[in-house]
Amino acid sequence: MAYAGFDISGRVALITGGTSGLGRAIALGMAQAGARVFVGSSSTEKVLGGIAALMSVGEGHGGFALNVADPASVQEAFEKVREEAGRLDILVNAAGITHRAPALEMKLEDWKRVLNVNLTGTFLCCQAAARMMKEQETGGAIINIASLGSYVSLSLVAAYGASKAAVVQLTQTLANEWAEYRIRVNAIAPGVFPTPLNRHLIEGTPRGQWFLNHTPLGRFGDPEELVGAAIFLASPAASYITGETLAVDGGFLSLGVPTHPPAGVGVPPSGDPQKQD
Repeated sequence: MAYAGFDISGRVALITGGTSGLGRAIALGMAQAGARVFVGSSSTEKVLGGIAALMSVGEGHGGFALNVADPASVQEAFEKVREEAGRLDILVNAAGITHRAPALEMKLEDWKRVLNVNLTGTFLCCQAAARMMKEQETGGAIINIASLGSYVSLSLVAAYGASKAAVVQLTQTLANEWAEYRIRVNAIAPGVFPTPLNRHLIEGTPRGQWFLNHTPLGRFGDPEELVGAAIFLASPAASYITGETLAVDGGFLSLGVPTHPPAGVGVPPSGDPQKQD
């Protein structure tokens, strides 16, 4: 008899940012695993594309415009899930943005915009999901998307790093508060995954090569490689796991002194050699 712990068939999932990049991979993966999936995006065009992709997997999926930084938009989205599916079992907060600028030159409006989406938006969606899940005997599972920037400094993206570090702490706090409602809250910290938004920054660039040199597996991740982690955290197999952040990073965060240091280790992304004492 096959182990059923990873079975999420029949569960209802909402994936914010589920129409592109890592969110899209997770949305399609959960649909293929039998969940009924809804995707949200601030782009109507991307929503239509996301729905079409989900419907190629099976029926019953959907999507809608969603601005996670707008409380009214969040409320409307979760009401649509309630109207169409009657419940919510899984939330994946994959919506996120970044802004690249030296910290000395970053404009306050850019700082606020990144935190509003990555941190406040994550909280608003967690809150809306928990209000639905609290009413269900089975509770639910929330998965936030953290980052390598939750743990290590990434130059030129101060707002992004600050927001993602806060997501880890938010995950722990909500897991603590909502355990009594049978709501589990965990996070995934992806390593470097090429997407349409960052591909030009990391493929064939000094910055990208530095990341490769610092990753024990020696390669970038494929978005499909996040799907298993998301399904695991959403499934009964993870029923005793909450408040945790699972790194899916090819070993990036674990790297100390490698057995065979490749050329370039110790050279920051700028390409300037590290000063030696």
